[in-house]
Amino acid sequence: MTRSLLPYILVAQRLGIAFVTLIIVSFAVFFATAMLPGDVAEILLGQAATPEAVAGLREAMGLNEPALSRFVHWLLGLAQGDMGTSYVNNMEVAELIGGRLLNSLRLAGVVTLVSVPVALTLGICAAMWRGSIFDRLVSLLTISVVSVPEFMVATLAVLVFAVWLGWLPALSYGVELDSWSAMLRAYAMPVISLSLVVSAQMIRMSRAAVIETINTPYVEMALLKGASLSRMVLRHALPNALGPIANAVALSLSYLVGGVIIVETIFNYPGVAKLMVDAVSTRDLPLIQSCAMIFCVSYLSLITLADLIAILSNPRLR
Repeated sequence: MTRSLLPYILVAQRLGIAFVTLIIVSFAVFFATAMLPGDVAEILLGQAATPEAVAGLREAMGLNEPALSRFVHWLLGLAQGDMGTSYVNNMEVAELIGGRLLNSLRLAGVVTLVSVPVALTLGICAAMWRGSIFDRLVSLLTISVVSVPEFMVATLAVLVFAVWLGWLPALSYGVELDSWSAMLRAYAMPVISLSLVVSAQMIRMSRAAVIETINTPYVEMALLKGASLSRMVLRHALPNALGPIANAVALSLSYLVGGVIIVETIFNYPGVAKLMVDAVSTRDLPLIQSCAMIFCVSYLSLITLADLIAILSNPRLR
């Protein structure tokens, strides 16, 4: 009875760890943004920043309250769906983020649809023909892409496709989207840059998962009984590697959270990451904190999902 409850206990523990981690992350986000150089009141007032005006604005924005009190108030507001009001735009942060969040989700969805099928196909084929020229070529390409940071991949994409070849626009924002071809051209550069980074991680992890399953005794027995290589992989190895592969997909997609910040900035894509970068320059703390929490929650959700898949797909725990 205790053994049958073990997966549920581990799942409950992982969810509890995720919740505690989220509280710690929110604490770090709030106080890290609060320590940004420059006085918010002075930046907002500009040339009219007299000592009296600065003191009055700080009092109106509640910046004179103790930091811990402001953190608790902000955290309780987030729990109720209240992200606060932007200092610069004097608008609800949720209203500012709304449209940008849809753009970021649309970009992440397109990258997922492109990268997952391609990466899984290459990873499984590389595992099937392990040691072949195809496997070595795929491994070389994936290691090369993983070794290069996201901003370098995006910069090289601009140089090749926008500057040298002139096929695609260097910026995604401001391009007329009056047709499907124009939309594809506008999305191509961010999708290519993100897909390369995400696919490289996914190919390596899915290849390792399939190879580990191929080396098990029951798969080797199927091969000794005369099963073809494709049948051995598709009918015997792949079903038992679905858990590790799903775990690899979730972990690889978590790289989108960091990569999208760089890519949106380079290509001027109107997403949440670009909004957060612009908010940093104006010290718009509520907007910075809300955007940062969106990325932290997204990353933590994907990592937690990967852990849960690993737990539930483990046959020894079941």
